[in-house]
Amino acid sequence: MKKRAIEIMDTTLRDGEQTSGVSFSASEKLTLAKLLLDELQVNRIEVASARVSEGEFEAVRNITDWATKNGKINQVEVLTFVDGGASIKWMQKAGAKVQNLLTKGSLNHLKHQLKKTPEQHFKGIAEVIELAQQANIETNVYLEDWSNGMRNSQDYVFQFLDFLTQQPIKRILLPDTLGVLTPSETFEYIDKIVKRYPNTHFDFHGHNDYDLSVSNVMEALKAGCHGLHLTVNGMGERAGNAPLASTIAVINDFMPDVTTQVVESSLYKVSKLVSTFTGFGIPANKPIVGDNVFTQTAGIHADGDNKNNLYFSDLMPERFGRKRKYALGKMSGKANIQKNLQELGLTLNDEELKKVTARIIELGDKKERVTKEDLPYIISDVLDSSAFQQKVFIKSYVLTHAKGLMPSTTLSIDIEGDSYEENAQGDGQFDAFMNALKKIYEKRGNKLPKLVDYAVRIPPGSSSDALCETMITWKTPKNDFVTTGLDSDQTVSAIKATEKMLNLI
Repeated sequence: MKKRAIEIMDTTLRDGEQTSGVSFSASEKLTLAKLLLDELQVNRIEVASARVSEGEFEAVRNITDWATKNGKINQVEVLTFVDGGASIKWMQKAGAKVQNLLTKGSLNHLKHQLKKTPEQHFKGIAEVIELAQQANIETNVYLEDWSNGMRNSQDYVFQFLDFLTQQPIKRILLPDTLGVLTPSETFEYIDKIVKRYPNTHFDFHGHNDYDLSVSNVMEALKAGCHGLHLTVNGMGERAGNAPLASTIAVINDFMPDVTTQVVESSLYKVSKLVSTFTGFGIPANKPIVGDNVFTQTAGIHADGDNKNNLYFSDLMPERFGRKRKYALGKMSGKANIQKNLQELGLTLNDEELKKVTARIIELGDKKERVTKEDLPYIISDVLDSSAFQQKVFIKSYVLTHAKGLMPSTTLSIDIEGDSYEENAQGDGQFDAFMNALKKIYEKRGNKLPKLVDYAVRIPPGSSSDALCETMITWKTPKNDFVTTGLDSDQTVSAIKATEKMLNLI
């Protein structure tokens, strides 16, 4: 079966920039334009609205200079207006060669916004198209609010399309401007239009106000539309536009008669760059590009992946330049942990694995984030703890630190079945803790080892909620030795290292 090639027009740099609080610099626009056309290989890009600002002019000028030198100038498009040719003059100065002319696609917009008759509107459009021809500028036409036009004033829409299909234009662009269409309506309206005008190229421009944009895109393609308008990360006004990554994955997996030239493996890279430039974060659960979408959390799923890939689908992360991950936390099973150990090149026996699993679940219950990079630290802590029989238990403590007052600690501890409680002050919380501990051991007639070194580290790439490993070197008359403690709180990790020391002596 021969596949039908459709055009993908990315409008991140124009419609996507209408996301509240987002504005690309001229250099960012040029960088993304190159990436979209060269690496991602979308067919066309819409880069700006005419006559917006001097900064926008410079951005378009930079893009058109690059595109002209690289034979891509006809892939760069600018939104223009029915303004007697002012937009055309702006485009000529900016070096752009393709206009997307914004017109009224519903009788409601025409009557109440422009306060014109259809004939008056068509006359102004024809004049702009003629001026564009004279300036060697190609024209596509947007029918703004087309979806409501089809719902409420179809006679007007078809009167308009009868006029447009007789004009020297290349494409007609059908936007669901307010994101109100259902999938069945999308199919019905586009099917009717494509059949009535079989020789005209139609693009569908979907918005996501009801979270139906990808479904609507599928129906538009089934109905025979020839192109789609998409944005990276679904950026755009209000709830945004149909998202590029999800749409391409859906086309490739569920629409065998349709094809695009978009390079799937570059989708994630472009997504991350757009997020960085805009500061517009990607939800962790956003399909294809979210941080968590290829992460198995439940241990049973990781176990299934080990047994004939039971939880795999066609949506494999490698397609998008990504890898499957196995989360570590309270839902982790041994299989999740084994997957992460394999990536680190580590092996544990069954008993060690049980202890590490229990420790990770304990940390997950405390709502602490556990990463693959934390694993070596957890293993070291767990296996180190199992090297001795515990006879000393630090039962509870209160650490206080207030401005203008010395830090203090109240400590409760069990030593070989006997309970003790003591409080003390110190130069810091841990120093106060050690002073309270010394008082207890002096009562028992024991002397504690001397603390000679104290080091703290966190796993590479971790943040403020990371697990923290404290390594303390102790000196006795016989030898020096090191104990470690692991916790998300630095002082607590030092106390855990101290508890290990108390058991070793």
